Amino acid sequence: MSGHRAEPVAGQHPPPAEDPGPGRWDLLLRGGDLLDPGTGRAGRHDVAVRGGRIAAVAPELPRERAAEVVELAGKLVTPGLVDLHTHVHPGATYWGIDPDPVAWRSGVTTWVDAGSAGAYGFPAFAAASARYAVRVPALLNISAVGLVAPVGESRELANCDVGLAVATVRAHRDRIVGIKVRMDRHNVGTHGLAPLRRAVEAAQECGLPVMVHIGAAPPTVAQMLPLLRPGDLITHCASGIAAGPDGFDPAAKEAYQAGVRFDLGHGSGGFAFDVLEAQLAADMPPHAVSTDLHSRSVHGPAFDLPTTMAKMLAVGMALPQVVAAATVGPARLLGLPDGIGTLAVGAPADVAVFTLESGRHELVDVHGQRRYAPLRLVTELTYRAGRLLPPRLPEPVPPWIPLTDAQRAGLADRDRAVRRLFTPPLVGPDGLAEQFPRHGG
Repeated sequence: MSGHRAEPVAGQHPPPAEDPGPGRWDLLLRGGDLLDPGTGRAGRHDVAVRGGRIAAVAPELPRERAAEVVELAGKLVTPGLVDLHTHVHPGATYWGIDPDPVAWRSGVTTWVDAGSAGAYGFPAFAAASARYAVRVPALLNISAVGLVAPVGESRELANCDVGLAVATVRAHRDRIVGIKVRMDRHNVGTHGLAPLRRAVEAAQECGLPVMVHIGAAPPTVAQMLPLLRPGDLITHCASGIAAGPDGFDPAAKEAYQAGVRFDLGHGSGGFAFDVLEAQLAADMPPHAVSTDLHSRSVHGPAFDLPTTMAKMLAVGMALPQVVAAATVGPARLLGLPDGIGTLAVGAPADVAVFTLESGRHELVDVHGQRRYAPLRLVTELTYRAGRLLPPRLPEPVPPWIPLTDAQRAGLADRDRAVRRLFTPPLVGPDGLAEQFPRHGG
């Protein structure tokens, strides 16, 4: 692990090794193999935490200054992962899931919600997402109705109300970091580019980027390109559906070279290995590796961000490049504040700890194409603001979600395994102590 090297972000000054404040640390993560592309630090480092923020990072820190020490020799330590494309808000949207039951076992501490809510529902979304253990910045759907159904939110063009979107951004500027629009024939109907034009207009007025979902044409990327600005994002960038039968759209390279940013957005229909391989061969690696995790992808084929990251390793991307695209990369694309996506001193103490398992790990895209990764990341610990996220069980699968027989059997097996884990007494007689002696002193 110590051989991996991450490049610091261009123009960045070397980060300080320690905050100037005196006193003890709350937590010391000791002896792990650090990989922090945002600061350029890599190799064996200790990480100290105080008051929910990174207090010091150095090859060796004094353990006696820490109230709690966690030994991480042989483990990979990264910033808490930043997933640029997710869908939360279950119970109010078709696609939404509760992020907390996935976060603790995946290392993802920042879940960017990609347009689950529009202007009509955003106040309720903001209130609900504030209760999660993880951070949830959001992209506002240009359609005021949001994702209450599988498709179709922009078929009624009146839903794409620019003035209402701008007012909503201004009322929730602490949480809204961009505008989302789904641009495929299932969502725009006969309106062509009009929803995108309105999304860009709202984004320009608020100084925000637009994330554009691509899928079944029309419209095509070539048709959308004149409206996209440098810094706007195309999600599902390696979609086999959007790429069409040729597998590589020259307009995609034109957009990439024009400064449009590419987000993977795996999901349940948005990622094909062969399209990504063609883009990598054309020197077009994704700027962000995200899951599009939602109620139809969390049980497969996306599963979680570490699994999606392993798929990037399977097509030849290097581990530091993949970690960058799941930490500092997406944080910088959206201008997330406060050092999110890094372990810089003063940044929130969001930390992910993994075991790297070598081998030949079989992985699949949304179309059944298979590849093999030389490594997979197994999450050991997830800290959010210096606090270890506890295990959480997921909610039942909504009745409208299609599942294969194998997925249903897997869920039943998991339920039985959890029941077997919790049914026996926690310890035997020798593991107990007499709490209230009969003949106390």
